[in-house]
Amino acid sequence: MLFQVGGQGSRPTFFEMAAAEQLPRSLRAALTYSIGVLALRRPFLHRFLDYEDESFALLMLVLEAHSLRTTDASFSESLYGLRRRPTNIKLVNDTDATSHLRRRQKLLSLLFLVVLPYLKSKMHSIYNKEREARIQASLWGDENDSYDFEHDSVVSTLTSDAHASVRTRIIKRFQKIVGFCYPLLHAGTEGMQFAYQMLYLLDATGYYSLALHALGIQVCRATGQELMDASSRISKIRSRERERLRGPQWLKTLQGALLSSTYTVLDYAQTGLIAAVFFFKMMEWWYQSAEERMSAPTVYPPPPPPPPPKVAKEGVPLPKDRTICPLCLQKRVNPSVITVSGFVFCYACIFKYTTQYKRCPATLMPATVDQIRRLFHDV
Repeated sequence: MLFQVGGQGSRPTFFEMAAAEQLPRSLRAALTYSIGVLALRRPFLHRFLDYEDESFALLMLVLEAHSLRTTDASFSESLYGLRRRPTNIKLVNDTDATSHLRRRQKLLSLLFLVVLPYLKSKMHSIYNKEREARIQASLWGDENDSYDFEHDSVVSTLTSDAHASVRTRIIKRFQKIVGFCYPLLHAGTEGMQFAYQMLYLLDATGYYSLALHALGIQVCRATGQELMDASSRISKIRSRERERLRGPQWLKTLQGALLSSTYTVLDYAQTGLIAAVFFFKMMEWWYQSAEERMSAPTVYPPPPPPPPPKVAKEGVPLPKDRTICPLCLQKRVNPSVITVSGFVFCYACIFKYTTQYKRCPATLMPATVDQIRRLFHDV
């Protein structure tokens, strides 16, 4: 089972089913990211992001309905060459017409593929808002607990806005119910999904999910004959739709052009959306690399050292032996540097000289004892 990746038998591998299940999530992330990037230049696109769940559900409803109608498979399953078949039908040959899904199974498939994920997404959003409200209330207290001294005005306001307050209480009650029930529902559905996937991986069941089991549908690989039959079926459906056009010639021409445009969009929807996924990954890598380059510290070469200061004519001459102090002409003890010039002296010598003359003994540049630094080259 684990190594059956390419096509022996009609049963899809676990990896094919997992990839088909994961594709809608990847498409949603890609589309959301792409619209978010475009919205930086076109602010009106933010409206799509405000209704992200509804926009994606509507898009998937169109794609899933078209795919189920023409190929008897979901949008992602048709991309991987898979087909849905009723489990109560035993096929005699690949061209058996009874192998197609019934209308009721297609409608229920749309329910499980589009409607239920949309409702779950909305419940997840409500649960997150309720959870944030509970956390805020536990930290800062409930804002409704504060005492209002203008009692009469509050009573009159509540009386005038009775309907709004009832609606608000209903919404809050519904949010609390969702906040309590959603974790249990989510844990139950995820647990059942994991159990079915494990059983499918171990060849203990032919159903990859609870939804397929409830619908009585199994997913199989499409044969070459089925792919050819699907193409001919699509052509027949489109021919019948063109024949149903009624009205004047100009209206038929306009309707035919609209149908052709719709067919073209639907035919290239798979290619376009998959290209959107790759574009999303490329943009994600590009911006991540750019952020890493911007956040990485810039290493510059060290600047060249400044030229050495010149010894003044009236200043103390420097001995040839650099270990000798220019003031006491003895071996330096506790070497210290004066920062205005960079010359090194004995600490006691330079401290006394700077305290008395307020300058560097070699360059005669103004200096103070605060500009003396001890050197610890032996440490």
